[in-house]
Amino acid sequence: MVDIKNNSKMLTMNYKKLGTLQIQCTYPKYSKKIIDEIDHVLAQHYGFTDEELDFIINYDIKYRMGAEAEGEA
Repeated sequence: MVDIKNNSKMLTMNYKKLGTLQIQCTYPKYSKKIIDEIDHVLAQHYGFTDEELDFIINYDIKYRMGAEAEGEA
């Protein structure tokens, strides 16, 4: 979570009727290496097969990191 927080950005949005809103946007794709390490440890702990781990990592790329990340992996 520290890495995800370090890779986040604070965005400010201005609304005429509501005023200013500041939100913290996170970008998990920048922490992918750490997330993959966690997945490997959990897979070992739960006795997942290599195929099951591969599914989890590829699911992560496609749905959590965004379609554009598939080419980066």
